[in-house]
Amino acid sequence: MNNFEILGGMYMILQNVDWKHIQNGSDIRGVALDGVAGESVNLTIEVAYAIGQAFACWLEKKTGNEMSTLSVSVGRDSRLSGKTLENALMSGLASKGVKLTGFGIASTPAMFMSTVQEENAFDGAIMITASHLPFNRNGFKFFTAEGGLEKEDITAILELAAKVDVPDKIEDVSADKLDFISVYAAGLVDVIRRGAADPDNYDKPLTGLRILVDAGNGAGGFFADKVLEPLGADTTGSQFLEPDGSFPNHIPNPEDKEAMESVRQAVLQNNADLGIIFDTDVDRSSAVDATGKEINRNRIIALMAAIVLEEHPGTTIVTDSITSDELKIFIESLGGVHHRFKRGYRNVINESIRLNNEGIDSQLAIETSGHGALKENYFLDDGAYMIAKILIKTACLKREGKTIDTMLATLKDPAEAVEYRLNITETDFQSAGKKILDAVEQASISKQGWQIVPDNYEGVRVSFDQDNGDGWFLIRMSLHDPILPLNIESRKQGGAKEIAAKIYDLLKDMSGIDLSLLEKALN
Repeated sequence: MNNFEILGGMYMILQNVDWKHIQNGSDIRGVALDGVAGESVNLTIEVAYAIGQAFACWLEKKTGNEMSTLSVSVGRDSRLSGKTLENALMSGLASKGVKLTGFGIASTPAMFMSTVQEENAFDGAIMITASHLPFNRNGFKFFTAEGGLEKEDITAILELAAKVDVPDKIEDVSADKLDFISVYAAGLVDVIRRGAADPDNYDKPLTGLRILVDAGNGAGGFFADKVLEPLGADTTGSQFLEPDGSFPNHIPNPEDKEAMESVRQAVLQNNADLGIIFDTDVDRSSAVDATGKEINRNRIIALMAAIVLEEHPGTTIVTDSITSDELKIFIESLGGVHHRFKRGYRNVINESIRLNNEGIDSQLAIETSGHGALKENYFLDDGAYMIAKILIKTACLKREGKTIDTMLATLKDPAEAVEYRLNITETDFQSAGKKILDAVEQASISKQGWQIVPDNYEGVRVSFDQDNGDGWFLIRMSLHDPILPLNIESRKQGGAKEIAAKIYDLLKDMSGIDLSLLEKALN
């Protein structure tokens, strides 16, 4: 057997497993299926078993309760490896005697809600997903009633997993089953009914609206028949609702151009009032309005900010670092405060929580990727709840003879926006990256027309006047990889290339960085 050593014929301690490699910040992710060249399977059923047992031990210590009294819910998205990993994970949990309930196909936000919902309050929950990553990947997200686990929690669980004795043969276990996605969906229906408060049609406030869903064959297909239809919406044109882990139509990812174009075309072809798209596990979402205009990245942030600022005037909106200057102007024009922080949805959420703890009201934490978390909803990054807020506003605007796109009428878009992911060529990429960023910052200080943006929490952000590209760039370290992402935006056509040329001249004599992408763009 690969990656382990048999001990006594009955149990084995996993050997040669790179436990650190399968940690992805506050999640676990790995390769679960063969089939992609150069990607060896490292998320095996044996590893899943060990992680299940380790989570049970971690949860016992966390709660202070006896193992036999603990209850854990387990759900999964549509991935091909999901069922197999689910069986192994549950077998590991069962080996410690915890009470198990399997949800089958579920969403990541639903798994968290299972820890706080009064009738089904589980001590812990695990979602088997790798978000939008390719079909061969999979992973685990963990929750307690306090929210998603932090990076240090995952590290502790993996340290425990490395010590687990795994049986030679992992048997399937019996567990209670619960259609919790229906429970979760009913909660969303109630939220929308109460929020829309239609005096003429309380139960079906979306009557007269055609709203289609693109689930990308992930876990979000439930939204059409369990949320929209009970509210009276016409879901004609909805597509790719059936779970299929091979993702035969497009990647379920609101940041993917092909996916967004697919739902955009569906909206136009079906004369829909709104199109909704989810990622695989439904913790992210974006939309398309009736004109075919995409509401993602800066625009989804702007829309959610506008909705939240109506309810909470003056609140602080926390976003990731790559949001545009136009978004900042838009938020401030509505009386809000734009707090641009670091990339990474956990970073954004935790910063918003920190601000609230310091007495600064912050109702929304949202990343350009489509991760959006509201204070009113446990600061849970819940793509379906975010769409629920948009649907409430859509229904209210309809009664006024308006459409959702009117909320974004004053938001300006940059003329150009590009990203280059520049490889760091040094083995010690963290040190090399820091050295490059320090050099960029020092060089930027003395250049005419370059203005280092204050209150920047990540990398180096520089803005330019009209004579130097009329825009900005941000260069930063990737969260996990030996890469320096470089984002450039300009308010004029051709401005991004002007800025890229300036950056190339700045970086060309520095060692440790591959500039081939910039060279190609400039030629």
